[in-house]
Amino acid sequence: MKKKEGGLAGIIAGKTAICTVGDGHSLKYYGYDINDLAYKASFEEITYLLLNGELPNQSQLDNFNKKLFSYRILPQGLREILKLIPSNAHPMDVMRTGVSALGNFMPENLDFSNQDEIAL
Repeated sequence: MKKKEGGLAGIIAGKTAICTVGDGHSLKYYGYDINDLAYKASFEEITYLLLNGELPNQSQLDNFNKKLFSYRILPQGLREILKLIPSNAHPMDVMRTGVSALGNFMPENLDFSNQDEIAL
């Protein structure tokens, strides 16, 4: 089998404790195969995993879901911005604009001490 050449073959783009990429055919987050997560875990469970490094038990998931629910009300200023976007705009354009604007209403501290709250 010929070794891959060109592009980013053999280049380490960064190091992380969160995920590992196998031989080009596997991806794991904190040791969990991406396929298992996709088929067996909810969005909220995977979010908890990415933020905490482990899948939640039922009690942790219930508490996490309550916390997530509390963040679902958008700031009034962001709602006003979203109302100005034409109704026929592409959903990805609306999402991009909303997320960019949200960063102004909920900024991270310079020391990133509130980054988990901002992520939620």
